[in-house]
Amino acid sequence: MLQLPPPYRGIDKNEEAPLDFADYRTTALRHPKQPLVLLPQRLGELTGPALGEGRVTAADADLTLARGGEASGQRIIVHGRVLDSDHTPVPHTLVEIWQANAAGRYRHQGDRWPAPLDPYFEGVGRTLTDSDGQYSFTTIKPGIYPWGNHHNAWRPAHIHFSLFGRAFTQRLVTQMYFPDDPMFFQDPIYNSVPEGARQRMISVFDYSATRGNWALGYRFDIVLRGRDATPFEEDDHDE
Repeated sequence: MLQLPPPYRGIDKNEEAPLDFADYRTTALRHPKQPLVLLPQRLGELTGPALGEGRVTAADADLTLARGGEASGQRIIVHGRVLDSDHTPVPHTLVEIWQANAAGRYRHQGDRWPAPLDPYFEGVGRTLTDSDGQYSFTTIKPGIYPWGNHHNAWRPAHIHFSLFGRAFTQRLVTQMYFPDDPMFFQDPIYNSVPEGARQRMISVFDYSATRGNWALGYRFDIVLRGRDATPFEEDDHDE
């Protein structure tokens, strides 16, 4: 007997983060002040990116090796599935990550706080999901770092995720946190997301993915739309 997928459940608007959140000061500068203007899509937006075999390699998913050396810090395996609203897998989609190193510093000219740079850690990686929507990265657990949003402000440890569809116009960005982080209580980015949806941004420790004497495992499934959707920075899904 043919089993139909469950009906699509639209996004609960009460679980979306507001564009302007007073505790996260830069939202006042970052969100649009004028109505959106729709621009026609051209061939480049509709046909790119070209993400065939050979353009994304297995080495791109291992952030622990760079510049002829091995990064410092606690090695971790971050893996999961990219899923649609009915939890069907989304295959062959580009997943990119970027993060701070084990000391909580980004390899970026704008990051000037006095934590050491790791000469063997670039902090960026990418991979394609397989036919079952699975992805996996080998990386270093990022450190907590200070930022200037408010007094004695520290960001919880996190990894940024970017997901591309089959065109440049299909991009979603989110953050993955780690369980039991001590800085959740004062992080306005995390707390700008309504409480009912915050858990979807927190990874789960996965002992089955842990590699003996090598790395700890964390699972982070990403749901692209629907009422179970992962919170994204740009959330323009239809109901």
